[in-house]
Amino acid sequence: MGIITAEAFYPNMYTYTTHNSMISDLGATEPPNSIITQPSATIFNLSMIITGILILTGTYLLFRKYNDKIATILIGLLGLGALGVGLFPGNINPQHPIFAMMTFICGGLAAIYSYRLINSPLKYLALILGITTLVFLFTFQIFIPLLGGGGVERWVAYPIVLWLLGFGGYLTGFNNQMN
Repeated sequence: MGIITAEAFYPNMYTYTTHNSMISDLGATEPPNSIITQPSATIFNLSMIITGILILTGTYLLFRKYNDKIATILIGLLGLGALGVGLFPGNINPQHPIFAMMTFICGGLAAIYSYRLINSPLKYLALILGITTLVFLFTFQIFIPLLGGGGVERWVAYPIVLWLLGFGGYLTGFNNQMN
């Protein structure tokens, strides 16, 4: 929702488009001619920081409850990546690209790995979402003519968001059934 809000407040929506603009452009565009627009930058960067903190908190709780080291590492790195994206906007290199790639790779892998933790048909959706993220990430250039860089990046990022919502809901419901 932070991305949508930051897009809505972007001063000139004609310069920021889903097709051409990377999601992180809402925080700051890449150097050498970086553009930082307010209040979009603050909204986006704070959203990523809060998202990272929430994922890291959830990772800690997941580890305490299930003691699954692989899930803890993958989801923890996803949270750390999101936090880093917010702390180091797109105009800060090399930190921003490193944290963005950490978010995407670990998010896709965490979704795939969660297949082992889910005992419902949701596990198949988790698998599909994780694979979708990684396929679009590693074939990025192939889809640019069709979707633009911003469109392809959304095919990388949004499946992770959908998986997080589904997996979190599953764990919440699963915990309620266990008590």
